[in-house]
Amino acid sequence: MVMLLGQYSTGKTTFIKHLLRTSYPGAHIGPEPTTDRFVVVMSGPDERSVPGNTVAVQADMPFSGLTGFGTAFLSKFECSQMPHPLLEHITFVDTPGVLSGEKQRTQRSYDFTGVTSWFATKCDLILLLFDPHKLDISDEFKRVIGSLRGHDDKIRVVLNKADQIDTQQLMRVYGALMWSLGKVLNTPEVMRVYIGSFNDKPINDVAIGPIGKELFEREQEDLLADLKDIPRKACDRRINEFVKRARAAKIHAYIIGHLKKEMPAMMGKAKAQQRLIDNLDEEFGKVQREYHLPAGDFPNVEHFKEVLSGYNFDKFEKIKLKMIQSVDDMLGYDIPDLLRKFRNPYD
Repeated sequence: MVMLLGQYSTGKTTFIKHLLRTSYPGAHIGPEPTTDRFVVVMSGPDERSVPGNTVAVQADMPFSGLTGFGTAFLSKFECSQMPHPLLEHITFVDTPGVLSGEKQRTQRSYDFTGVTSWFATKCDLILLLFDPHKLDISDEFKRVIGSLRGHDDKIRVVLNKADQIDTQQLMRVYGALMWSLGKVLNTPEVMRVYIGSFNDKPINDVAIGPIGKELFEREQEDLLADLKDIPRKACDRRINEFVKRARAAKIHAYIIGHLKKEMPAMMGKAKAQQRLIDNLDEEFGKVQREYHLPAGDFPNVEHFKEVLSGYNFDKFEKIKLKMIQSVDDMLGYDIPDLLRKFRNPYD
């Protein structure tokens, strides 16, 4: 599964059409914000659009988890099905354009960041599309990119419509894009950026010249190679996600058990709970030192505080070390054994 993110009119829908070499049901393209919903483009026996509420309750579809975002979101979600050889191996997720400028003040009727985060866990590749004339990263886009933390290995950046500017401007635009991304991603590693014009129109030779044309062709080949690699790596990615979630569940159990242990037996329970929430970063440190856990496995403190405020710590379960040992055994022995037994069908 490949998800495309970006501000409106950066060429997300056109990118999918370019790869499919045809349109798909429900595709709308224009200079204004045209895609106002999440559209999953996948293989099907015939061309049709299935509404979100129907897709979410279908047992043979992997989207039942989206019901948690409510009817407000499901009315802005649809599945576009069509018979196509590429869609037999790859599913695309077309997203609404991320809001910028004054439009950010208009609140969406659903949790946009939460939905993108949900899709990010299911996706094999996340493409962030930028337009040379829209390099500013809005507050909403910043929140969306922030929600992708933990999926850094899946993210690729695409500087689309690059043939609209000449070679000198392209060099400056590339530098400005890397600077903007560096501030948002807070990572010293340089992210892979694909430069090109991913649409069905011929490349504008006048603007970019022969060197630029050759660059665009090579960049497009690299990106297509990355996409072709997805089915081959799908099995490994699923196991990778499973291991990631198992480690997260183990850390969660340690934290919940520690908070339960720190609660008083009789008096002052409400005050003790509030104190633990206020000093949650210190409690994380205690858990880390006691059980020798890596700091990078711990969840975001602020988000965890927000979630904990709705629970009664006194009703939490005590830590069950036998269950933790079972998870460790699974990660140490069962998963490697499983990998030895099953070979990748795409190899």
